[in-house]
Amino acid sequence: MRRAWTHWGTSQHFAALRLPTHDGGTRLEGPVLGRAVRGGDFVLDPFDAYRAALVTNPNVIVAGSIGAGKSTVVKMMVDRALRRGRRVVIIDPKGEYAALASAHGVRPVVVGRDGWCWPAPLEVRTDRDFVNTLLACAKGAALSDEEHYVLDRTWASLGPGPPQRVLAALSSRLEHFLADSTPSAERALALILRRFLEGDLAHLYDGDGAPMGFDQPLVVLDVSRYWGSEFMAMAALGAVAAAQHLAAREEPGYLILDEAWALLSDDASLRWLQGSWKLARARGISHVLVLHRWTDVAAVGSLGSAQRARASGLLRECETAWLFRQPPDEAAEMSAVLGLSDYETRVLPELSRGVALVRYGQARSLVHLVPTLRDAIFVDSDAAMRSRRA
Repeated sequence: MRRAWTHWGTSQHFAALRLPTHDGGTRLEGPVLGRAVRGGDFVLDPFDAYRAALVTNPNVIVAGSIGAGKSTVVKMMVDRALRRGRRVVIIDPKGEYAALASAHGVRPVVVGRDGWCWPAPLEVRTDRDFVNTLLACAKGAALSDEEHYVLDRTWASLGPGPPQRVLAALSSRLEHFLADSTPSAERALALILRRFLEGDLAHLYDGDGAPMGFDQPLVVLDVSRYWGSEFMAMAALGAVAAAQHLAAREEPGYLILDEAWALLSDDASLRWLQGSWKLARARGISHVLVLHRWTDVAAVGSLGSAQRARASGLLRECETAWLFRQPPDEAAEMSAVLGLSDYETRVLPELSRGVALVRYGQARSLVHLVPTLRDAIFVDSDAAMRSRRA
């Protein structure tokens, strides 16, 4: 196996170092995403890069300002992955992936309307951990020791095999505490569970019939109805269910988390994501985090908090990063989180639209995206704006 070493910098830097000005790229074979500014075709697939020892994990981060090109590269990556027989689940917070879904003959699933989510039945503990994450996210804080005890005891009463509608079953065993106005851990959990059955969180993780399937090669979970609301993090937890279903497959899978700050900003969700992140290689999942504002990441938790440290550590562990144009202040935040060099930090605000600084392992490439005619069908994010101007 041959390792490809590449270098990135200006021609002046290369001349001073007596290095060639050609970027050799990844040396991987496969569908082209663009061209290295000082080289040839640029190919980068996280699973191929892992097998070639270019990176140590398949997780990816895509960051950039609005209109810089991050949506374009994500859709191109997804299309190429699907044509290679891989599976993809997209958490779509703004309804931007409908054209891509249509190009592959599927329809986005509107979460909370078209079906409800639940993890694949890999093991009983998966369900138990997921319930804990849901309850903590809905509560806005970690469960207390007493609430954990009540949940464990109630869970045990369900028997060896939890029913299909886990939340409904748990609620039925605690609902008699609702008649008692005396504060208790039982009543607190009963109130949260009722929200999932008939309250503001209904139809997300409980409903009539079976939970939605993830049998199609491409599943787009449209959570746009929750965009900008306090329930965005709760809706985005559908990614938990999606990850478990992808992990049950033999072929590699992509989990696209657009506007990933929604998960990073909720501590319960972040804890799950951190665990799933570390199992990416074993499960054959490439988590792709798509971020717009780096100040959102910097605002996660208070300064010096464990939550902010977890969020920053998660991003630093991304072995592959597509970094598009950022304003100077955002570039500074990105530099602090990802540990960019001073030169990389200065260059980011100067990148043209569709040009990215790509980091894969120890290598760097400056890449200009080259969408094909096929890509043009689903990568155009400005169509709605043009129609309004017309």
